[in-house]
Amino acid sequence: MELPTKTFRVTRADLVRYAGASGDFNPIHWSDRIATSVGLPGVIAHGMFTMALVGRAVAEWAGAADAVVDYGVRFTRPVVVPDDEQGTEIEVTAAVREVTDAGLTRIDITATCRGEKVLSQARATIRTPG
Repeated sequence: MELPTKTFRVTRADLVRYAGASGDFNPIHWSDRIATSVGLPGVIAHGMFTMALVGRAVAEWAGAADAVVDYGVRFTRPVVVPDDEQGTEIEVTAAVREVTDAGLTRIDITATCRGEKVLSQARATIRTPG
């Protein structure tokens, strides 16, 4: 069973807000000059910000944040965020892998940006929505 697709827009303004909240002011998240000088294609979103957006999708599918029992990912590819008003989008899809007798649902998650997977081994366990 496939879960409804969730799409999140990410702009440079989002990165500034996340940097302020997290304290992560690494210039690869705001300066094209620095990002490209270290071999990146441009400014990239914070990995934990990307993970948090996908976690938001998981919580929505679960019906509440406290219904998420376990959630984990590996970072595969950076999310490049252009310096314009549109930014970029992260599309999150998921498929139910298993529903257990213990009332848990295990899901496999796919997160893409511009058609490329940005996370791998993305999985979550949620309390089966009733």
